[in-house]
Amino acid sequence: MSVRVIVAGAGTGGLCLAQRLHRAGAEVVVLERDTDPRPAGLRGYRVGISPDGSRALRACLPAELYAVFEATTAASYDRLLMCTEQYRELLSLPFAEMPGGGAEEFNVSRTTLRRVLLTGIEDTVRWGSPYVGHEVRDDGTVLVRSGDGDTVTGDLLVGADGAHSRVRGRFLPGAGHTSTGLVAIGGRAPLDAATTALLPGADGMALVFGRTGTTGITHVMRMPWDADRVPRPGTDPARAAALRGWPGLAGDPTDDFVSWGVTVSHTVLPGGRPVSADGSALLTLAQQVTADWDPRWRALLDRSDPASALWIDIRTSDPLPHWEPGPVTLLGDAAHTMTPGRGAGANTALRDARELGGRLVRVHDGGLDLRTAVGGYEAEMRRYSAVAVRESLQQMHDDSDRGPVSRALGTAAQRTGLRLVNRVPALRRRLARGMQRVRDSEPA
Repeated sequence: MSVRVIVAGAGTGGLCLAQRLHRAGAEVVVLERDTDPRPAGLRGYRVGISPDGSRALRACLPAELYAVFEATTAASYDRLLMCTEQYRELLSLPFAEMPGGGAEEFNVSRTTLRRVLLTGIEDTVRWGSPYVGHEVRDDGTVLVRSGDGDTVTGDLLVGADGAHSRVRGRFLPGAGHTSTGLVAIGGRAPLDAATTALLPGADGMALVFGRTGTTGITHVMRMPWDADRVPRPGTDPARAAALRGWPGLAGDPTDDFVSWGVTVSHTVLPGGRPVSADGSALLTLAQQVTADWDPRWRALLDRSDPASALWIDIRTSDPLPHWEPGPVTLLGDAAHTMTPGRGAGANTALRDARELGGRLVRVHDGGLDLRTAVGGYEAEMRRYSAVAVRESLQQMHDDSDRGPVSRALGTAAQRTGLRLVNRVPALRRRLARGMQRVRDSEPA
């Protein structure tokens, strides 16, 4: 049977699903609140695509577009550095020691990834047309109302509209979130020689562990093109050809950059949580909570663009209630918001797109009925997303309720443990397996 799908949200998971459906000839309409393809939320920050995410993209995108995706990724990382707030090494983990040797791991700009996922399906997206409500009709179809006053009818509505999903609020009003008590402040700085000298690790990814529980992170993003949007010398010829043939490159605004983040308990922030989204104020706040860190860290923050700064109240999904499958379902953060502790959020959304998209293609081809397809997806999604939410929360939680002596002892034990792991290859491999478990949940 022919199937018409309405996707609320042109984020990573929603667009990946739209690509899979469009490729199969199914009709898809994407409703998006943004007025253009530039991401309003995370302003082009780095996204780490895991093996789970890579498999989903390969399954959903046409082969030539998947080649473009790989060609647009930033330089891969050699290692993950963990260090103190004074930049003293605690552990250096080569990505070659990760399960799979770091294969199928990619660093992408969120802005660039959105442009890739839009390629070839631009006409399916209705910009400036957010979901505002829906009703299920007597014939089993769903009528969706959008913010521009229009309506659209389809066989299935997919809520892919993020952690504050309006679709979830109407469809599952009892499904909520719990605050972790943590706040993240992030920013970006241009990557040049001066910035490189300020980083905990000159290349790659670094985690910084402060004495009082505040943590930091840096990601280096070296893009495969120069300022003129020409593939750099030494770029793999096949990737260079894919870049030259991709119409989205000319308008992509991404240059080399460093993204950084600071995660801190709201109990130590003035006022509990940021009260303003003003970039300069957020950079000042990040400076305040890292005032005793290495001067190079504070200099990195000084070089950051205030317009890039943002803050996020880190929350995690409560367990999803059971519901009967029907013409409405959820995908990505709309279903399972998780902390960034394992880097699994975007990748779980991509896996959702693969799992749901594959089943909907079978419906479109006449091999499966819609209710069975949606129910099968939801059962599988609940299973793997619950693991990802739980493990992400275990990696990132607030322990500010402990006293100063207890926190100091905990910090000392953590640092001693990481230094021990750093010296013992078997322990390093065990740590790597644990870190990768929800990022590569279907190893070959």
